Amino acid sequence: MATMADVARSAGVSVATVSHVLNGTRPVLPHTRRAVLDAVEELGYTPNTLARSLVTSRTRSIGLAVSAISNPYFTEILQGVEAAALEHGYSLLIADPHDDPQHERKVVQLLHERRVEGMIVAPSARPRELLAYLGRHRVPAVFLDRLVDPPGNGGGPPFDQVCAQSTEPTARLVTHLAGLGHRRIGLVAGLPGLSTTAERITGYRHGLAAAGLPCDERLLVHGDSESAGARRATAGLLSSGSPPTALVTANNAMTIGALRALREHGLSVPRDLALCCFDDFAWADVFSPRLTAIAQPSRDIGARAVRVLLDRLAEPDRPARTERLPCAFVHRTSCGCPEEPRPPEDPSPSAREPEERNPS
Repeated sequence: MATMADVARSAGVSVATVSHVLNGTRPVLPHTRRAVLDAVEELGYTPNTLARSLVTSRTRSIGLAVSAISNPYFTEILQGVEAAALEHGYSLLIADPHDDPQHERKVVQLLHERRVEGMIVAPSARPRELLAYLGRHRVPAVFLDRLVDPPGNGGGPPFDQVCAQSTEPTARLVTHLAGLGHRRIGLVAGLPGLSTTAERITGYRHGLAAAGLPCDERLLVHGDSESAGARRATAGLLSSGSPPTALVTANNAMTIGALRALREHGLSVPRDLALCCFDDFAWADVFSPRLTAIAQPSRDIGARAVRVLLDRLAEPDRPARTERLPCAFVHRTSCGCPEEPRPPEDPSPSAREPEERNPS
């Protein structure tokens, strides 16, 4: 196995110069840097990151703690986090807290014991122990997707937060359905205690108010942010004496659960019930009908969280900030709107009629 000394001999430089090139600790002339990198490639040299971390007290690693990694939304966030981390020379350690406060505390401690330089966490609905641990150990952290109330002024570190907008996009789904004539619009909301759940409920209420509709609390149910819960909640709505004529589901997993409940009740979307959902996902466009949805910038959220964390590592004492990224309204047909004709593709140059030319 090649060593750093082997790379130095091959490139005709000192071992210190090789270290500066690989670690970015000091500027190196371009031709020298190229010679070192060529030698690394030729010899197949792999840096000993463990030894380097012992010397520098830096692991160049980030911990990521998100629940339901199988959820397409978090999968896309993970892709954004991973790409941004690699771009900046960081590796990623991943753990799933399962939305359980006790397990959340354990996995965050395990990541901390692996000497990650900072963490990106999608907190649970009851993150008190998480906040206490991060504050006590002064762990640089960014909260992702779900916001938390900052801890009291106890001298702990500030926490940055990155998420998508939730209130206004949810209101837009409601006003869109109201504009189509619906007066009984239901909401399958997420797990109580999550900021995303609270904000989407607020958006639902705002949308009803903007449309001049009363808020019937019987039409607001909780699917607990997962498919099985949404299936039960939707079935309850459909079995009530006055079921909704339109439904908003507050995340992609609950959309699947709601669709299952509708199928079990023999109902068709949008003929029997109009449907709009928060969270777009890869196959939403191939459902029949195609799902009208709010699309979150998932990968951008993940990438932005990495950049915010790196800013925190570079300036530990700077003020905390919360960044919200805009969502997009994706208009399809599950809401009951007709299929919009797609513009024809431009003909190829060979298919176009020849242009008339003025004689020269």
